[in-house]
Amino acid sequence: MRKGIEENYGLWRSVADALRGDVHRDFTSVSIGRAITLLAIPMVLEMMMESLFAVVDMFWVAHLGSDAMATIGLTEAVETLLYGVAMGLSVATTAMVSRRIGEHDAERAADAAGQSIVLGMIVAALASIAGSWFAPDVLRLMGATGGIVRTGVGYTRVIYGASVPVMLLFLINAVFRGAGDAALAMRVLWIGNLVNLILNPLLIFGVGPFPRLGVLGSGVGTTIGRSTGVAVQIWLLVRGSSRVKVGLRHLHLRAAAMWKLWGWWRWGL
Repeated sequence: MRKGIEENYGLWRSVADALRGDVHRDFTSVSIGRAITLLAIPMVLEMMMESLFAVVDMFWVAHLGSDAMATIGLTEAVETLLYGVAMGLSVATTAMVSRRIGEHDAERAADAAGQSIVLGMIVAALASIAGSWFAPDVLRLMGATGGIVRTGVGYTRVIYGASVPVMLLFLINAVFRGAGDAALAMRVLWIGNLVNLILNPLLIFGVGPFPRLGVLGSGVGTTIGRSTGVAVQIWLLVRGSSRVKVGLRHLHLRAAAMWKLWGWWRWGL
């Protein structure tokens, strides 16, 4: 009877429920079609929000000239390597967390989430150090002229130096999706993009009390926006707003868990 009622819900009711989210919802108790709808809508919007960071950067930096625009394009082209690793780890994280949630084992789900976060931070920290140190060389390797390097090296250093927030955005949202809390992942990126939308023009053009940083301001605004999103993610994880609650005890490296995560990561790539 309940299943029949679920299947008769209208499209707009399903959209509203998907956007609202419900950490107490048991997706095994509704029809497959409705469960997919409730999870897919926030996931699609989340991916759109992730792409919006770069779109906002390009829109405002376009007012600064061709060298500034070229800096964004070259920097993002190399940044996609980090995105690829983050996406692979995200697939592994979602798979491991969703399996434990399906087994009704919240503790092991939190442990899988903690292992993913620690591994992701290690990888991102190495990428951050290397990227910020070799930023001018990366731009030259990508064919940047001397003018582009002088104009944009600050932006490139900031973006590559902030690899940890990028990685955590992917991984913690993967934890939320694996737990069935896709709406939380979507809202995190709403917040991060809102901060980016506000700060980008203020820091690029020096509006009001803000310094005029040019293309560097775009990198700073984007990094602050992403970091704000990560801060919200951590708060939700620690507070227990998701089905998965991660504590300090889950953030210790365990060889067995790392090996499983590596296996899932290879499958995800």
